[in-house]
Amino acid sequence: MSEPLTIYGDPGSGNCLKVKWVAAHLGIPAVWRDVDVPGGGTRTPEFLALNPAGRVPIVVLPDGAVLSESNAIIVYLAEGSALIPEAALPRARMLQWMFWEQYSHEPYIAVRRYQLHYLKRAPEDLDPKLAERGADALRLMERTLACSAFLAGEAMTLADVALVAYTRMAHEGGFDLAGYGAIRAWIGRVEDGLGIGPYAGPA
Repeated sequence: MSEPLTIYGDPGSGNCLKVKWVAAHLGIPAVWRDVDVPGGGTRTPEFLALNPAGRVPIVVLPDGAVLSESNAIIVYLAEGSALIPEAALPRARMLQWMFWEQYSHEPYIAVRRYQLHYLKRAPEDLDPKLAERGADALRLMERTLACSAFLAGEAMTLADVALVAYTRMAHEGGFDLAGYGAIRAWIGRVEDGLGIGPYAGPA
C-alpha cells in the first residue's frame, strides 16, 4: 500500500483513533481528515456520498474504495501482521473480544462518556444502565487481564487496540479505574506497544 489512504474521523472518538493507531503502527501511509461529528460533519451531502450510514470512521483506499466500521477497517489494515494471530482459535479469540467491544463495552462506556463530555448532561439524568453495564464490562476485563498480559493471550492483538481506545478514556464517562489494577497495567502495555503514549485528555 504505497499510495496513502484517507481516514475520515473525529479526533475525540476512540473508534476513529484505533484506525489511526493501526495505520501508524504498521507504517501504512495515511492522511487524516477531521470530521466534526457533534457539528453535523457526518450529515453533509459530501460525507453521505462516501458513507450513507453517516458514521465515522471511514477510510477511502487509494483506488477509491470506501470501508466503514472501525473494527472491520483495522482487520483489513492489519491483515498479515502480528496484530492478527495466524492460528484459527487465537484469531477467533481476538474477534470474540472485538465483537464484544462493540456490543457490550462501547455502547455503555463510550456512550456515557459522550453524554457527559460532549452533551454536558448531568450524571443523574443518564440511564443508570450505562453505568451498571459499563462497570460489568470493566469487571470482566479485569478478571481476564489478571490471568494474561493481553485480552486474547500473551501477545497484543487487534482486540487490545479495539478495547484500549475507550477504556483509557473511561474516567471521562464516570468510571473510576483506580480499583482496576490489571486494566491500568494493560493500558500501559498497549500504549507502549502501539507507541501512542498515555492519554492526554479529551479532544
